[in-house]
Order: sequence, then structure tokens, then C-alpha cells
Amino acid sequence: MPGTDRSDLPEVGGPTPGRLPGPQERRPAAMCLGAGHVVVHGNPAFIATFGPASIGLPAREGLVTLPRSAFAALDAAFVRGRPVARWIRWTGAEWRLTVATRTDVESGEVYGVSFHLRPREDGPGH
Repeated sequence: MPGTDRSDLPEVGGPTPGRLPGPQERRPAAMCLGAGHVVVHGNPAFIATFGPASIGLPAREGLVTLPRSAFAALDAAFVRGRPVARWIRWTGAEWRLTVATRTDVESGEVYGVSFHLRPREDGPGH
């Protein structure tokens, strides 16, 4: 059947031996619901960093290693209804935290946020 050959696609399930991990494997990202930022989804890097038990918990309970400034950014994006980005100090390094709002298409109401973390050394030119 035309278009069904998937032999050129990478396998799902983890990094390929001998290959550097891609952004999705080294940049924690998650989706949260509500003003309490209940984590409803995390990418593999998020799960590796914060553990599977962090899914279903409010961010402040499951992501206890993040600094207060990270939670302030989540709150600001949710309340203002606009994306927020800032540098935070975490795990002894500088990380870029980017927060985007999750908005209902019909009502325009913000119902959650998504965020990801990128280490400074993983930025442009690195």
C-alpha cells in the first residue's frame, strides 16, 4: 500500500546507541491543568528527571527541586494569559524556563500551562 513504508522512521523507545540524545530526551517538558498546575503529562526527560509519581500532582508538590521563581513563572503565565520565559538557577546550572498558556478555543479561558526547561549550554551555537 503506498505511503505505508515506515522503515525510514526512527524507532520509539529511547536513544539510539552512539547518538547524542535529542532535545526531547534532555529537555524536561510537561502539561499542567488549573491554577494549581496539576501535571497531566510529561515527556521522557521530565519523567527521568522528576519521576513518574510527579504525574497527577500539583507542580509545587511533585517538582520540589525547582526554585520558587519557576513556580512564579507558571503562576504569571496562567494569571496573565500570556507566555513567560526566564532563566532560573537549578541543579547547579542556568536553565531557560519557557511557559505557554493552554487556552480553550471557544471561550478563550486559560485552563492550564505547558512548560519546558532547556539548559543554557543546550542553546543556539552549542
